[in-house]
Amino acid sequence: MSIQAKAINEQTPWQDLTPGGEIYEGGTARAVRTGEWRSDVPVWDASRCKQCLLCAPYCPDSSIPVQAGRRLDFDLDHCKGCGICWKVCPFQAIQMQQEVR
Repeated sequence: MSIQAKAINEQTPWQDLTPGGEIYEGGTARAVRTGEWRSDVPVWDASRCKQCLLCAPYCPDSSIPVQAGRRLDFDLDHCKGCGICWKVCPFQAIQMQQEVR
């Protein structure tokens, strides 16, 4: 049995899920706000940023949007707060702070 990703929720019986929990359709990441899982949040200081774009390819969640060759602020709906961007930024333009909810 194949079930669409948008139909899966907390009440979906495990018997109705696909083998291995595989998703047989694309574009499901935008339907789930995985940023709610983080405990630390990256904060971008645009005044320190040199637009080297080293951070963007390192982000495992593609949470650093780049438009017209310039990085924009974080997509916090999908950022999990791993801190990789903070680690690779040579200009200290990214700081990690504890998430306040």
